[in-house]
Amino acid sequence: MRSMIRPDLLELPGYVSIAPTDVLAERLGIPPERVIKLDGNENPFGPSEKALAALAVERAYHIYPDPDQGRVRAALGRFLDVEPERIVCGLGSDDLIDLVMRAVASPGDGVINCPPTFGMYPFSTEVAGGRIIDVPRQESFALDVAAIERAAPDAKLIFLASPNNPTGNLLRSHELDALLDTGLIVVVDEAYIDFAGRDHSFLPRIAERENLVVLRTFSKWAGLAGLRAGYGVMSKTLASVLMTIKQPYNLNVAAGVAVLAALDDAPQLDERACAIAGVRDRMAQALAAVPWITVYPSVANFVLCRLDGVDALEVKNRLASRGIFVRYFDTAMLRNHLRISAGLEEHIEPVMRALREIGAELGR
Repeated sequence: MRSMIRPDLLELPGYVSIAPTDVLAERLGIPPERVIKLDGNENPFGPSEKALAALAVERAYHIYPDPDQGRVRAALGRFLDVEPERIVCGLGSDDLIDLVMRAVASPGDGVINCPPTFGMYPFSTEVAGGRIIDVPRQESFALDVAAIERAAPDAKLIFLASPNNPTGNLLRSHELDALLDTGLIVVVDEAYIDFAGRDHSFLPRIAERENLVVLRTFSKWAGLAGLRAGYGVMSKTLASVLMTIKQPYNLNVAAGVAVLAALDDAPQLDERACAIAGVRDRMAQALAAVPWITVYPSVANFVLCRLDGVDALEVKNRLASRGIFVRYFDTAMLRNHLRISAGLEEHIEPVMRALREIGAELGR
């Protein structure tokens, strides 16, 4: 059987995903309510009340969903002030990353990746048979625009998160202009834009630049990570192709119902996003007071920390043994870093107490 499978896929390491709360609790032998889950950038408030109510009354779960995503695309068009023909929905923005990749990149085509960033970009490139061109970020985690411009002739598209995951910094307007001018298809992933302020979004630029794609998700702002719902906004030409090649029913009934209700409950979700941003800032301030922790500025719903004089993986494991889960990345640029999601206000003190204890245990 192995001889029938693409050799590159046999050697491909899988995407390093995270476990849900019940699995983490079972591993530790503790009740799920004792888990402090700060490893997935999930919304600690969960879905809005309107979304939960709509899911409870829906009865058409036995019927296939609309393959044209008509009601959802129309509602998104009104919410974003964008023509619905420019919108494609999917199973989270991960699905849109894969769709854009399959629509644009032929096997062997170059795809620029700017680490440290979201791991799905290189993963989807490799699955599609594309060729990853790594252009690392600067020490400050800002883009190296000049290096990207030099790499552009050998590539077809570039994926950029704004705010970037896991560093939390924004793509700047003049950087985007320079990258669009290369002729690359520039995919801007705005999964965390609602925590930074939508005035930083590049959606208004869609109509003027054919090679710009903007991705969004309902996982973070709307608390629907478990239902998998996201969308992309792009040129009508590219949107038409994605609608043709996508799986027919890639927005399930439950996700569609929840998305429509979430859009109707946007003011409450915006308030929650502001509250999460407040927790982020207070958590960052508390972390920065620890002598062996350096906190990077973030406008997302997480903070990235550099740990000095201690092993980050050891700290992550000792936090996990206390029921506190944060994200560790086994990559060259982030090996001594941890990413900590902004949870609820009540999570800050137990996290800080655990870090002080661990610091003492490790002689810091």
